[in-house]
Amino acid sequence: MTCCVEEVRLALPHIELAAHLFGPQDGQPVIALHGWLDNANSFARLAPKLNGLRILALDMAGHGHSDHRPPGAGYGLPDYAHDVLQVAQQMGWERFSLLGHSLGAIVSVIIAGALPKRIHRLALIDGLIPPLGEPEGAAQRMGAALQAQLAMASKRKPVYVGMERAVEARMQGAVAVSREAAELLAQRGLMPVPGGYTWRSDSRLTLASPTRMTRAQALSFINAVRCPAQLVVAEEGMLAQNRELLDSVPFQVAVLPGGHHLHLNDEAGANAVADCFNRFFAVP
Repeated sequence: MTCCVEEVRLALPHIELAAHLFGPQDGQPVIALHGWLDNANSFARLAPKLNGLRILALDMAGHGHSDHRPPGAGYGLPDYAHDVLQVAQQMGWERFSLLGHSLGAIVSVIIAGALPKRIHRLALIDGLIPPLGEPEGAAQRMGAALQAQLAMASKRKPVYVGMERAVEARMQGAVAVSREAAELLAQRGLMPVPGGYTWRSDSRLTLASPTRMTRAQALSFINAVRCPAQLVVAEEGMLAQNRELLDSVPFQVAVLPGGHHLHLNDEAGANAVADCFNRFFAVP
């Protein structure tokens, strides 16, 4: 995992984001987007193995070393998409590729479908569409989300007496990861506080979305993608059981051994994903 990586900060008009920059200056421009409650270190194993790419791995808003959104603002998919477009503008990238994992893959599909002329290639890791909702439940979902937002002010983040405790908690989170993966995420995701350490991420990220797309709405973004697209599905991940969805996707699909964080959990997984994406990006 030894490589040349540059720490950068991007002062956008509405927020300041942090990122890691990998690869040669003349490489193909790629913006990499991590998963929910992860950070730019999600790509610490994978990015150095990808050839000929200039990869900007973001800490998405509210994650890692990036700023949190101001009070009253949210973390919806359009907000993340807007951030990415502002980042591309600052980098001087009119046309670029996207590399996304989980939530980052969902945001990538949203952007590629909404603005297909802007995206050169789309590389996705175990993520495709957001959790779906039915129109009949919209009012109930909105009410529950608003109540949760009001209650958030009284909640406090957990404090861990040592980094090891935080790493163990991350290993056993909603999506389990290996110890090495948890340590990499903790390096960028923890901050010292009185009594120990807590996560830098914005607590509002744990709130449920007040609205959800229907299946038809989500598929409309997939069907609007016009660039070459490669989807890596983890055998033990979140997408593997949804054969109906995978069979309907007009993308290249590769199923690889490993869990949801297969690109980060170990070197074997990172190598397998890198081999797949290096072939994908090498095609003229």
